[in-house]
Amino acid sequence: MRVIAFASVFALFFSALFTDPKPGWSEDGLFVTLAIVLMAVGLTLSIRRDEWWPGARFTGLCTVGVAVLLFAAFQPDSAGYVGVYFIVVLAGLRLDNQAAALLCLTTVGGLVLIFAFEDEAAGLIIGLLFSLAPWFFIMRLVRRLAATADELHQSRSAHAESAALAERGRVARELHDVLAHSLSALALQLEGARLLAQSKHSDPEVVESLQRAHHLATNGLTEARQAISALRGDDLPAIEDLAATFPGATFTVTGTPTDPSSEAKLALYRTAQEALTNVRRHSTSERVELKLDYAPDGTTLTVSDHGDSAPTMNGSGYGLTGMRERAELLGGRLNAGPTNDGFRVELWLPA
Repeated sequence: MRVIAFASVFALFFSALFTDPKPGWSEDGLFVTLAIVLMAVGLTLSIRRDEWWPGARFTGLCTVGVAVLLFAAFQPDSAGYVGVYFIVVLAGLRLDNQAAALLCLTTVGGLVLIFAFEDEAAGLIIGLLFSLAPWFFIMRLVRRLAATADELHQSRSAHAESAALAERGRVARELHDVLAHSLSALALQLEGARLLAQSKHSDPEVVESLQRAHHLATNGLTEARQAISALRGDDLPAIEDLAATFPGATFTVTGTPTDPSSEAKLALYRTAQEALTNVRRHSTSERVELKLDYAPDGTTLTVSDHGDSAPTMNGSGYGLTGMRERAELLGGRLNAGPTNDGFRVELWLPA
């Protein structure tokens, strides 16, 4: 349709320039010149997919309508009056019912009045009406089909989101009923075993081992509860709070903060958590820098440590591989590697 439209515009202006009376600055030529200018301005305002401003398309089509009537009145042998097809097509496709009907009826009515004074007026008028009406109704049908397609897309998106929320709720319930309960029971049993060993004056190393195991179980329980909260859409602890628990860590924010999705929040938090854990386990660094940068195209989290040895790719748990997979699932990327004095983990998530 665009190819046909541009070819028609070229033919219209070519015909108007070389058909008598030709454009000029006197008599009928002045009105032809005015019609060409109005046609150019009107098409510029109306043919663009996105409007220059609200109402620009309607204003442009009205301008085209005036040009069409001038062509029909002062240069009837040119193709200028076929601009009415642009009005019918664009109004039927882009304007609402009232605006489209008003514009088309006014323009066509003006052409009918002009043609009424021509020879064989009846044939001209009937041909005009029967050639324009199908275009108008076809464009209204296309407009309705496009609206229906948008509604269907929105409905499918809402259904997919609802299904995802239901699945997240199911996973959250499973985590709560199985993992969280098991970890809670394990923590209680380990604490009981530690107290029993302490009361029996067992080897201090045994007591210390049980205490470490209890600590790991309680940390796992806390992380499981955080994962459950994230799946349910609850707020996660802030990254600055996580940084505050690491001695020597600094946290800075640049850009205008936005409100990312719960999945993005979880990815940012887990990446910061895993990076700090790797620093604690594998690096001798006592200085870590966390930076959260908000940009129009996305959010970047950078965790840099400055020490003699760097975290490795083969840490326990998901490690850096898990962080990278989490980033890719959200359409982002994760870069990790050694620097001159340490190791850097950089996570980027799209806006």
